[in-house]
Amino acid sequence: MTKAVTQAAPLASAVEAARARLDAHTREIVAWHFDPQTGCPFWLDYAKRLGWDPRDEIRCYADLDKFPPFQDEWLRGGPVRRWVPKGLEGRPVYVFETGGSTGTPKTRVNIDDFRIDYELFSTTLDEAYFPRGADWLMLGPSGPRRLRLAIEHLAQHRGGICFSVDLDPRWVVRLTKAGRLREMHEYKEHVIQQGLTILRAHDNVRCLFTTPKLLEALCEKVSLVRCGITGVFCGGTQLTRQFHRFAREELCENGPHAPGARPKIDFVPTYGNTLMGLACHKPFDPADGFSVIYHAPVPRAVFEVVDAASTEDPGAWHVPPRGAAAGKPGEGGVRHRIVDYGEVGRVRLTTLTREFFMPRFLERDEAQRTPPCARYPWDGAGDVRPFSGFATPIVEGVY
Repeated sequence: MTKAVTQAAPLASAVEAARARLDAHTREIVAWHFDPQTGCPFWLDYAKRLGWDPRDEIRCYADLDKFPPFQDEWLRGGPVRRWVPKGLEGRPVYVFETGGSTGTPKTRVNIDDFRIDYELFSTTLDEAYFPRGADWLMLGPSGPRRLRLAIEHLAQHRGGICFSVDLDPRWVVRLTKAGRLREMHEYKEHVIQQGLTILRAHDNVRCLFTTPKLLEALCEKVSLVRCGITGVFCGGTQLTRQFHRFAREELCENGPHAPGARPKIDFVPTYGNTLMGLACHKPFDPADGFSVIYHAPVPRAVFEVVDAASTEDPGAWHVPPRGAAAGKPGEGGVRHRIVDYGEVGRVRLTTLTREFFMPRFLERDEAQRTPPCARYPWDGAGDVRPFSGFATPIVEGVY
C-alpha cells in the first residue's frame, strides 16, 4: 500500500467526522436562533414571514441553502439590539464595526465570541515562538473594531500583557482616496514610531500582531530579531504569496527555507473579520509554494468558494415583506455553485454561534478552493484577495 493511500484513509474519516459535527452544530444553532425563548428579534421576526419553520426544515449544514443570501445591509444601522439573542439578555454587550470604507459600517454584537475565537486560535500557536507569559505588541487597527480587544484578550489568555497603538484606518483610506499620499505616509510613520517606542521601552515584548504593510514599514526601521520578537501574527488580504515568502525569509530574518531548520521567528498568517472570527493558516509546507491557505474555524464558521457568476442571481435577496404569500423551504434560496478544487471564486461565509447566525454571506474577497488537510479536515481558501468583480477597487490604506 502506498504512502498516499495510507494517508488518504484517515483524512477521509476525519472529513466525514467534521461534517457530522458541523451538521449537528447547525441544527443546534438554528434551533437556538429560531426558538421564541432564546432567539434574537431579527430572526424571530424573519421566521414569521418565511412560511416554514427553520427548526423543522434545517437538518444539516447543506439545508442552509434554503435561506436567501444574508445581506450586509441588514447590519448597517439600528436598532442594534434586534441582534441580541433573548437567551443572552442581561449580559454585557459589545458592538464591533467593520472597516466602514463602503458607507455606513456594519455592526455586530459580541458577548463572548471574540474571546472564544481567540482562545481557540491560541491552541494553534507554537509555544517556542509565542511563549506563555510573554507580552504582545498590537500594531494594527483600533477604534470600534474587535481586533484590539481580541489581541489584548489573546495576550492575557496566554499570561501576557498587550501594548497597543492608536490607528484609525478610515482616516488613512480617506487620505488615500483624496490622493493625499504625503499625509498618508506621515500618518503611517506616526503609527510606526509609536510601535518603536513600545519595543524600546518594554523588553518583555516577544509577540507581534500587525498587518503586511505595517510589518514591512517596521522592519525598515529595526531588526525584529534584535528587538527580541520571536513570533509574528499577521493578517489582511494584502498577504499575497509573494509577501508571505518575503516576510518569512527577509522580514523575519529566517533566510531561504532549509528542510528541518527551525526559524528564528515564526510567521503566522491569518484571515479574519468581525463577522467570521479567525481562520487559521494551513501549517507551512514549502510544497505549497508559499501560497497562503486558510481554514475557517469550523463549526463556528464556514467559508466556501463559489462561482462568482452564480452570485449575481437577483432572486429573493431580501427579508420577505410583511403580508407576502408563504413560501416553501428553498424558494428564493441560495443557488451558488461551489467551484472545483484549484478554481477561483468568491468567498461565501456562514457564521454559526449562539451570539450570531449569518447564513450564506458573500464576502468582498475571492480565493482559490483548496482541499482539506490533516489539521483542518475541511475545505480551505488559498491566496485570498479583494473580489475582482467589483467595479470600484477596495482601498485598504495602511493595512
